Amino acid sequence: MKALWALFAALVLAEIAYPLTGGTVRTGFVVATVVIGYAVSVGHAWATRGPRTAGALVLVTTGGGFLVEALGRETGFPFGAYDYTAALGPRLLGVPLVIPLAWTWMAWPAWVAAGRLAARTLPRVAVAGAGLAAWDLFLDPQMVSQRYWLWHTDTATLPGVPDIPLTNYLGWLLVAVVLMALLRATIGPDAPQPGTDAPMYAMYLWTYASSVLAHAVFLGLPASAAWGALGMGLVAIPLAVRLWRS
Repeated sequence: MKALWALFAALVLAEIAYPLTGGTVRTGFVVATVVIGYAVSVGHAWATRGPRTAGALVLVTTGGGFLVEALGRETGFPFGAYDYTAALGPRLLGVPLVIPLAWTWMAWPAWVAAGRLAARTLPRVAVAGAGLAAWDLFLDPQMVSQRYWLWHTDTATLPGVPDIPLTNYLGWLLVAVVLMALLRATIGPDAPQPGTDAPMYAMYLWTYASSVLAHAVFLGLPASAAWGALGMGLVAIPLAVRLWRS
């Protein structure tokens, strides 16, 4: 567990460095953050639930994330028409290899956080799916502002967040809920482990709080700061309250 906390500390440092840099250095911190976050999430699943759960997490969220990204880039379903630039490194079927890792990075904290808020299967899947999908209220505006990917559509958008269609957020919600349902079906019942789950609670809450701060103060994205604070806060704030009271 100490190794997981050390990796989490490295992730925090990389995310702090991100808004303080630019160009290829900033891109390097993006990739480093995703890789470290992926290692923390998969490592936590392995350490606390065993190799079977860690393998299922990788299969469902990394493999599933890649498949849905490849489908989405090629067909426009379910997110809308978009494409990746070459900025994020090597691509397979047009998808940067780092992108599926990002799905896993935040899927596991969202799943673990949901377990603290909802005991029954269907509510937990719904909360976990919403908790993961809401992260994109921060992620997409930030990455599009850096031209890591581009949208080819002029459909309705959130007020103050141009260039990103509403279909993207709806697609994220659909895919996130499906992935969480598949994860639950694959790993079976998964009771919360309050002591050993602390790194995932910290990951989810840090991502929420740091994203609000970064968008509002450092990245010049006040609208996505507000939308993300509202959307991801639906899970992060009850989680923080539950942890505070326990």
